[in-house]
Amino acid sequence: MGMIIRFVKNWSLPLGILTGVLLYAMFHFVPWMGPLKPAAMAVSDFTVPVLLFMMLFFTFCKIEPGDMKIRKWHVWLCVIQVVSCLAVAVPLHFFPDFAYASLAEGAMVCLVCPTATAAAVITGKLGGNEPSLTTYTIISNMVAAVVIPAIFPLVEDHTGMSFFLQFAVILKKVFPLLIFPLITAMILRRFFPRLHAGVVKYCGNIAFYLWTLSLVMVIGQALRSLVSSGLPGHVKWMLAAVGLVACVAQFAAGKAIGGHYGDRISAGQGLGQKNTVFAIWVSVTYLSPVVAIAPSSYILWQNLINSWQLWRKRERDNRPCGS
Repeated sequence: MGMIIRFVKNWSLPLGILTGVLLYAMFHFVPWMGPLKPAAMAVSDFTVPVLLFMMLFFTFCKIEPGDMKIRKWHVWLCVIQVVSCLAVAVPLHFFPDFAYASLAEGAMVCLVCPTATAAAVITGKLGGNEPSLTTYTIISNMVAAVVIPAIFPLVEDHTGMSFFLQFAVILKKVFPLLIFPLITAMILRRFFPRLHAGVVKYCGNIAFYLWTLSLVMVIGQALRSLVSSGLPGHVKWMLAAVGLVACVAQFAAGKAIGGHYGDRISAGQGLGQKNTVFAIWVSVTYLSPVVAIAPSSYILWQNLINSWQLWRKRERDNRPCGS
């Protein structure tokens, strides 16, 4: 039994990906499970935000507010987030008939998408600076809330809303899953110190396993988006390739910048691990469902990279000293 528990603990992310694929395949290919699809979708849509809230709450409880300071690499990553989005949006504005516009828009969404709320969980497991990454997560989401309604209309403006109304809509999506857990953790720390100490002591590592559980559902949602799009196979593969290139490039750029400031792991996760559920929503709202395939594939790529990183760290930790 101990070996099984250790195996599940060590390989929880790959197992989460595989479970999400198998569950989707069951609902898609097993006829008698068809009537259960609406209920499964409703449960998934409700459960994922709850899990994300709980993950951030437990993460914020572990972090001292005084440790959350703006670093130089935060600024550079925000510059990349904004400039890379503009680098795609401006040419598309002047050349709207570009043959591969959907691919470029897919890249734009993956580049401007803010850091995932669960990135701090993986950062902690990899030995990075959780407070620093958590601070950047908040900054990154605020930047996206301003940049997306300001820049995306250059490409396609289907919303008919003013900038401030669009900003409010995005903030409504971001606030409950980002700011409210922080406020709740601060209230607990300030007014209920004993309860806060108990949460830190007994629930400190739960966030990672909540992320694994949410991953099962998110992978299923991504596969549903890919399969139900109705696009030719080669277009899906091209959009998935765009997601892969954007994912690898951002992890690499983040690690390079973070390495310069002594925070390689945190910066790599900050730029590479994206809030893909938010990105899919932005794609459908501002661009088109076709574009959503790129961030949908990004879910798989970033979690494969995370699984590989966790495996490498585990191998290093288990390696005998001096070998």
